[in-house]
Amino acid sequence: MSAPVNRPRPYQSYVYAYPHKTAYRPLPDRPSLRELWSAERKDALSLYLHIPFCEVRCGFCNLFTRIGAPDELSTRYLDALDRQATAVRDALGDRDPVRFAAAAFGGGTPTFLTAGELDRLCDIAEKRTGVDLRAVPLSVETSPATATADRLAVLADRGATRLSIGIQSFDDQEARAAVRPQRRADVESALSRIRDARIPVLNIDLIYGIEGQTPRSWRRSLDAALAWEPEELYLYPLYVRPLTGLGRRAAGSNQAWDAQRLELYRTGRDHLLTEGYEQVSMRMFRRTGAPAQSADDHACQTDGMIGLGCGARSYTSALHYSFDYAVDMHQVRSIIDDYTATEDFGRAEVGRRIDESEARRRHLLQSLLQAEGMEVEGYRQRFGHHPAHDFGAELERFASLGWLDETAAPDRLRLSAEGLAHSDALGPELFSPAVRAAMSAYEPK
Repeated sequence: MSAPVNRPRPYQSYVYAYPHKTAYRPLPDRPSLRELWSAERKDALSLYLHIPFCEVRCGFCNLFTRIGAPDELSTRYLDALDRQATAVRDALGDRDPVRFAAAAFGGGTPTFLTAGELDRLCDIAEKRTGVDLRAVPLSVETSPATATADRLAVLADRGATRLSIGIQSFDDQEARAAVRPQRRADVESALSRIRDARIPVLNIDLIYGIEGQTPRSWRRSLDAALAWEPEELYLYPLYVRPLTGLGRRAAGSNQAWDAQRLELYRTGRDHLLTEGYEQVSMRMFRRTGAPAQSADDHACQTDGMIGLGCGARSYTSALHYSFDYAVDMHQVRSIIDDYTATEDFGRAEVGRRIDESEARRRHLLQSLLQAEGMEVEGYRQRFGHHPAHDFGAELERFASLGWLDETAAPDRLRLSAEGLAHSDALGPELFSPAVRAAMSAYEPK
């Protein structure tokens, strides 16, 4: 008789990047950006601009953001962003061609900025880095309260191809339970304005696992979203994280909550598949025939990320770097204040080195979490081995759990439907011991 399989809990960590930012540390040598980028390919860079302001702080949110921007803070922040963008473009140099393949504005809530400030944000991106926003996919995050007609007009005019709006629930009571003050009437008005702006791709974010949510109420939110025929839908499981609004209220999760979230996930997945959507990852669903917007849910093997703003990350092949990270409002405000006072942006301050072992993990992890899986030959060409050579024990365990698709072609490593459902357990199992140790040692602030 075979030994029973030890099944991990399904909801451990949303792996949207590896290594996680809590594994970053201050860099003693503070390497110059010019040095970091000198040997990197620069012909297909991604550009990300981070705006750390929101009109409210949702109860589940652990993003690097603050409520409001008093005393012309948004102006000072854009001034600093301008200085940083100038320094980064100078560091990229002109020896090799510098081209951007995609751009995104995130946060926080980029549309917290006024229409005029959004125009300036686009100018900073174009005039300082050289990106042509009308020639590359440009994704922008928004919220119901800030998706105003004048802001949307600026984004449409400047080339936005995708707008992502966090709705989370169309049920007012569920929204309050998630500490997200909004009314469905205002949500519907915002969606109407977005469609009027004719930005090609609309993405709607929804959350499952909210207190009081049922399969029936979840289905109603899904149908309310589908009524707008969004090109994309993201279905997020609710997490209760330290130092967030909900984290101060709740003691954590339990098996019953895990079971509820799995049930709601399967309800949502199955409903979207029957409604003409294809599954791209555990979270992401795209309407059949809708245009793809460069990198999907996970960036896969993408290095070459230029992050501007105090909450943004930058990726070279050998170093991931950013600024300090916090969730607590006082700490966030302090970091933003330090950022706006910075004059010299020519060095990396906080980050984590990426050796070949970590690069292999990143490649496997972020490819495997895509519904289409990973091409084995691509991994072999990059690292010289079959992935089973480097991760035999992990892949054997995933197979024993039923997480690997046994019907996949020999040249493709792909998750089963159950494996995709357990992405938030599978991802952390691929973290290296060193990254695990650094994340465990991190003190939330």
